[in-house]
Amino acid sequence: MHDFDDIRPFRNEEVRDVVANLLEDLDFSRALAKFRHPKWYKWLPGPMTRLVQQALKKELSHVNNIHDIQIVIEKYLDKLIETTASGLTQSGLEHLNPKQPYLFISNHRDIAMDPALVNYMLYHHGFDTLQIAIGDNLLKRPFLANLMKLNKSFIVKRSVQGRDKLAASKQLSAYIRHCIFTGQSVWIAQREGRAKDGVDKTESAVIKMLQLASREDEHKISLGAAMNQLNIVPVAISYEFDPCDHSKAVELHAKNTTGSFIKDENADVQSILTGMIGKKGAIHVSLGTHIVVGDTATADEVADLIDRQIVGSYRLHAINYLALEKLQPDFMDFSTLPALLDVAESAVSAKRKELEHRLQDMDVALHPFVLRMYANPVIRKSEIFLRNSACMSDISLQGQ
Repeated sequence: MHDFDDIRPFRNEEVRDVVANLLEDLDFSRALAKFRHPKWYKWLPGPMTRLVQQALKKELSHVNNIHDIQIVIEKYLDKLIETTASGLTQSGLEHLNPKQPYLFISNHRDIAMDPALVNYMLYHHGFDTLQIAIGDNLLKRPFLANLMKLNKSFIVKRSVQGRDKLAASKQLSAYIRHCIFTGQSVWIAQREGRAKDGVDKTESAVIKMLQLASREDEHKISLGAAMNQLNIVPVAISYEFDPCDHSKAVELHAKNTTGSFIKDENADVQSILTGMIGKKGAIHVSLGTHIVVGDTATADEVADLIDRQIVGSYRLHAINYLALEKLQPDFMDFSTLPALLDVAESAVSAKRKELEHRLQDMDVALHPFVLRMYANPVIRKSEIFLRNSACMSDISLQGQ
């Protein structure tokens, strides 16, 4: 029997005490004041902090359980979507059952917004909200840990090493299975960390972790059977513009030129805030179909099944093609973009100018990394298409 107390979200009976502690946490009030009123906070940090703290006490006075917390969060998320996105669409929910728990394995571009948007779509279509996996590297500030755990987030222990790492992986595997077996859907990323280069690829280590708990059961089952028990549904989230593209490019450039990148202790918090308040353009959330895994499947083959759906259903935007046009002008006939995207030629020209303006605000040394970040989804989709076509050709030849 596993003990999940050190990784699980807060329970309803714990909410009131946690909220009371948050309201007394000046670090939390300062961060929120800076987020809500950046211009005023710059000149009047003390008064703005106290003002926000008083407003919070009033706003959260009625909060007594997790549902109450999520109603408050939904209000903020509504505003964020309205002010930072030009549109939010979804596909695939019609194929899922609101009464069925799923393990949603998602591509990962934004720390907070990825699971928030999946949660938002599910909630507004009659599904229960998710349990969300979040790395302990993001929870260095106590108020962040409390906020995440109030919003049904459970902790992935990424900072542990050696034997502790294996124990943590077994505990995580068992917790995810526990959630699914008790009727609670779960969101996890397909890899550790965001895909800063725009290449969405599932790590086989994630699949192996998911099997660990089933291997300790009295009746051992195959990897395929263990995966089928979890009701895995791949998810592809595509943002027209990535608010963190500049910071991601800085990291990629540093690693490419010096071999390493030293992250500032506030970098993760800054990434969360930038991802939330930065302009995103059009956003699409594509929920795939429940995958069925064969008994003899390997972890790599399961990862490939997930990748095929994530890459295949990823919604490409004009900026993806236009970034590729600058990198590889011979990749395709880019004059066909208006017809391909079903938009006017003037709309494509406007997006081309928008990309140019975005690049002008960055050091020229970062341009190749930003362009690849946006172009790679097109290249990856093309690779998957060619592989699928080759497989179909092989099948056709074998049948002759």
